[in-house]
Amino acid sequence: MDQSAPGAGHNSEAPKKDVSAHRLRSYIQRIERLEEEKKALGADIREVYGEAKSTGFDPKIMRKVVALRKMDPADRQEQESLLGVYLAAVED
Repeated sequence: MDQSAPGAGHNSEAPKKDVSAHRLRSYIQRIERLEEEKKALGADIREVYGEAKSTGFDPKIMRKVVALRKMDPADRQEQESLLGVYLAAVED
């Protein structure tokens, strides 16, 4: 048996490819499951906004509130300050 032949011996690439393919398949399957969960969560969130709208709340404003609450307080304050400056500059 010639150990110097390509692909022969313990340094063969075939097992690595099999392991890599298995690992890749596992990652892809996990991502697909998470994408499905994300899709379901998106539907749940839309449903909550719909419920809020049916009781008189404005979903557009609620989305703004959620986005602002996610922001770093310093960034939020800077953005609000700039908004005030810009509005003052364009008001008649």
